[in-house]
Amino acid sequence: MNTIQLRDAKAHFSALVEAAEKGEAITITKHGRPAAMLIPMEDAKRIYAESKPSLVKYLMTMPADIPIRRNRSRSRKVEL
Repeated sequence: MNTIQLRDAKAHFSALVEAAEKGEAITITKHGRPAAMLIPMEDAKRIYAESKPSLVKYLMTMPADIPIRRNRSRSRKVEL
C-alpha cells in the first residue's frame, strides 16, 4: 500500500487512479495523518456490498396482505 501527501495526490491524481485500477490501494495523508484512501472498484464493491437492500427495497418486498387494525378508541386527555 502506498502513502502520498494530499498536495502530491492533487498533482498526480490521474496516475493514482490508474494505479488503483491495477489493484493498488493508496492512502492519502493530510498534515501527516491518514485522511482518505483510494482503492480499486472490486475492493470497494466487496466492502460496500451492493446486495444490501435499501429500506425502500426491503419495504417493497413485504407482503401486502398484512391486516392492519386501527384503534378507534378515543385518545386520552392530556393536561399541558
